[in-house]
Amino acid sequence: MEKSSAIAASIDQYIAEAPPGVQEKLQNLRAVIKSEVPDAEERIAYAMPTFSQNGNLVHFAYFKHHIGFFPAPSGIENFKEELAKYKTSKGTVQFPLDEEIPMDLVREIVRFRLKENLAKVVSKRKKK
Repeated sequence: MEKSSAIAASIDQYIAEAPPGVQEKLQNLRAVIKSEVPDAEERIAYAMPTFSQNGNLVHFAYFKHHIGFFPAPSGIENFKEELAKYKTSKGTVQFPLDEEIPMDLVREIVRFRLKENLAKVVSKRKKK
């Protein structure tokens, strides 16, 4: 399950280069994120699939034993109780490849991150 050293040019390419058993999980994760933020830009940033709307919302990436989901430190902190069963760090949660990704929780985190980014835009406008 080694990744190629070349950085994918698109999320489609990134997923296509993943091992067959991981591709479906990545497609499902992408679809859930996209359903919550249909207007977000999809791109590769930091060599990972990224959704951006008024700034980065979330990233995801596959690894040998897990899928990393990167909702920024605030996304991890705000959902730390719900994420307690998973390995987390400051801005990342690891979903083991041999378990289902908790898509309802992913939806909640994505909605939270969108609200957070929209609030930053409103705050910036008020300062002008």
